[in-house]
Amino acid sequence: MKINLATLTLIAALSSAAAAAWASDPMKDMPMDGMPAAGQTKSQSHHATGVVKKIDAKAGVLTIAHGPVKSLGWPAMTMGFLVKDKMLLDKAAVDKAIEFDFQQGSAGYVVTAVK
Repeated sequence: MKINLATLTLIAALSSAAAAAWASDPMKDMPMDGMPAAGQTKSQSHHATGVVKKIDAKAGVLTIAHGPVKSLGWPAMTMGFLVKDKMLLDKAAVDKAIEFDFQQGSAGYVVTAVK
């Protein structure tokens, strides 16, 4: 089989682009146990404790360093959560420990309650 230089160059470029994309994926090491398949929604509520690291009031996002979430099989990690109601942001402050409930929404995990 004969492969020309242009084909070989294209294969090499696509291979390195795919490897770079995979290596830069911050969630590549996150366990997927308990994660619903693409297109599915999961209305089950989950409970966690954590520390607020960032508040983006404009986007309605809390970044929380949370402990393990047994109901999803998640280890402790830091991640951003949308909030169901922006009034929940008033119960949070950077570096404040919180308990929170969340569930999966169509655009990611959504905090439904903050204590």
